[in-house]
Amino acid sequence: MVFTPARAPGTFVDLLTARSGADERHARVRRIALCLGPALVVLFAGFQRRWMSDDGHIYVRTVRQILAGNGPVFNPGERAEASTGTLWQWLLVLAGLPGLDVATAAMYGGLLLTAAGFALAALAGMRLYGTCAALPLGALVLLALPPVWDFATSGLETGLATCWLAGAWLLLVARPASPWTCLVLGLGPLVRPDLGLVSAVFLAAQWLVVRPTWRRAGAGLAIALALPFAYEIFRAGYYGHLIPLPGVTKEASQSLWGRGLGYLGDFAHPYLLWLPALFIVAAVLPGPGRERRPVPLVPALAPVVAGALCWVYVIKVGGDFMHGRMFLPGLLLMLLPVFVVPATRACLLAGAAVGLWAVVCAGWLRIPYEGGLGPAGIADERGVYVKQNASAHPLHHTFAGADWHAQYRQLATHAEPPALLLGRTRLAANAPTVTGVYSVLGLNGTAVPLDGAALDPIGLAYPLAAHSQQVAGGRVGHDKQLPAEWIIADRGAGELPPRVDPLRVAAARRALNCGPLAELRTATTAPLTADRFLRNLTGAWERTAFRFPIDAAEAERELCGRRQ
Repeated sequence: MVFTPARAPGTFVDLLTARSGADERHARVRRIALCLGPALVVLFAGFQRRWMSDDGHIYVRTVRQILAGNGPVFNPGERAEASTGTLWQWLLVLAGLPGLDVATAAMYGGLLLTAAGFALAALAGMRLYGTCAALPLGALVLLALPPVWDFATSGLETGLATCWLAGAWLLLVARPASPWTCLVLGLGPLVRPDLGLVSAVFLAAQWLVVRPTWRRAGAGLAIALALPFAYEIFRAGYYGHLIPLPGVTKEASQSLWGRGLGYLGDFAHPYLLWLPALFIVAAVLPGPGRERRPVPLVPALAPVVAGALCWVYVIKVGGDFMHGRMFLPGLLLMLLPVFVVPATRACLLAGAAVGLWAVVCAGWLRIPYEGGLGPAGIADERGVYVKQNASAHPLHHTFAGADWHAQYRQLATHAEPPALLLGRTRLAANAPTVTGVYSVLGLNGTAVPLDGAALDPIGLAYPLAAHSQQVAGGRVGHDKQLPAEWIIADRGAGELPPRVDPLRVAAARRALNCGPLAELRTATTAPLTADRFLRNLTGAWERTAFRFPIDAAEAERELCGRRQ
């Protein structure tokens, strides 16, 4: 991380060795086509399958709260960080400041960032191999996969992650000694917390390439960590947690290797991903008589190591409920060094084989549960919302094809406060607003007014549910379900609905005022004074790790120390 300027590409030596005339113009056209070709293809494919996911609407509500002056919260009066991608959230805030529709900005912004990421990946490959780069080998793999087309939009942070991964690698290849490279490489945890793994690997690779003095290395590390560290202090003091709330509810530190391997099979098997992997490995392995252009080993290997670690982490935590989504950043990373390659004989043969696979994959290979939910609880997320909205490109979800969702949306939109909506059951509430509790949080956040509370029993935006213990055998990412007695004890007033035990409600109400559970409620709802910020900050570790039993009587015994 020695902060000395890298040699600019347009130096006197470059001018002396540059070709001139028609050859140079043709070479320049080929380089531009190689850089922009994959970007234009993914732009077209992503636009053809443009959509907005329900989780994308979770971002939208938080952004609307910020723009309304309520702060970075999902619901006024409760500090819960529902957005996993911090940087994506604040970019959407910037997009919304001039008055742009936030959902539209999320959908098309993700698409543009995905295309930009593909262009940066190709440019980085050309910098790695020089003028020899002429074949989009790894790009063909990505462009053939339907999940890549789907998550080019969706309103999630995937497009930003694609752009950051490719841009960070370009800087590592082309400008490893720049302080700006340190700054960009350190942004991983703000793009998405698990991408902190990539930041760590890329920063280590930068150190190996530059070999700075310890003083300069320390300065570079300080630059890299400045923004993530500052935001982490804000997060711990403001929200009282060390990670975004979805990381708590999804138990981001757990080990579910078997389920994670199933998620890998769900992604790799339908598309026969082992085939292009074999072709690419065969092309890049050294062999007798193969022509080779020396390339910097550390920048070439860094994204492969980072991508493999990302996949190991995804498998460890049990995968995800969206088909293929969590493997896309790691796959991009592992393909970056071969995104574009020199036109050697081995690469041309591999390119022909991968191209044939890509045609078959893009045209015919599909998951068996296309448009629905698979047997392991993994969903074709885009297909589900296309059906439920009866729209090829759902943006502002109407749920015209899902009456049960449409009915709740209608009820929540027109409910008169005070009201507590447990699904389609209306109860009295202890707050003078509308409180809606529904498992589909993006829909809930769209339907419930900004001055109300949109909660989910899963806990993506509801701290009480997030800190409950998991339900055995639940769907991945949805294996917390806070029982109704807890929600009524926390938010309800008046008569109880049928089939809700009043003794359990009373036990839950007492437990809410005991020990760590009472502290959790205070940390997230008490006025944010300087003293409260400091208490949140110093107690963030214990608070993040805290879980309580969902059985109200057991929770009361555990938290209050006696049976009432």
